[in-house]
Amino acid sequence: MEKLKILVVDDESRMRKLVSDFLTRQDYEVLEAEDGEEAVDLFFRVKNIALIILDVMMPKMDGWQVCREIRRYSRVPIIMLTARGDERDELQGFELGVDEYISKPFSPKILVARVGAILRRTGQDGQDNILEAGGIRLDKAAHLVTADGKNVELSFKEFELLTYFLENQGIALSRERILDHVWNYDYFGDARTIDTHVKKLRSKLGDKGELIKTIWGMGYKFEVEE
Repeated sequence: MEKLKILVVDDESRMRKLVSDFLTRQDYEVLEAEDGEEAVDLFFRVKNIALIILDVMMPKMDGWQVCREIRRYSRVPIIMLTARGDERDELQGFELGVDEYISKPFSPKILVARVGAILRRTGQDGQDNILEAGGIRLDKAAHLVTADGKNVELSFKEFELLTYFLENQGIALSRERILDHVWNYDYFGDARTIDTHVKKLRSKLGDKGELIKTIWGMGYKFEVEE
């Protein structure tokens, strides 16, 4: 089986080596870039990069610029690394479609665990890649969603939210549980961010949005009526 490719982007060679060593031990193939321009060039030149670990503060092109450029063409999972624990940075990252946001210093073991969790969630670990229910078809590997055969354009978090709903059909999910699984346990934002994402998701799914039921005072449930 071909190794999954991970692109590590950081202007500090010591940091790149630390992260790369831990990932290599877990049998990932690691590519390195020392600035944003090199990262963008590598990403579009090398096929099938499964995930990007991206530093924010870099010369030539910072992490935000790299993320914007890549998001124009790809939904590849992105983990942002930063020395600044600024909430505004974190919110900006999520708006750009960043999957994880980790502040330095961090535990390399935790980073590797996050990498594995994201790859599992996005279906790149060889598990079930296709989810279907009520006329909705979600392809984790290709990052595509269709509703009655028509393509649906979703942001990364909307995609993960729909994935979580499809994987838990018929189960009433509290906002706290959704936060834990989709935004992860270290997200300290307001649970109302879920309501905002659900509203957008319903809108994009059109008639299929009605399959996401509101459980008043608790959360949501994805349910296909017989």
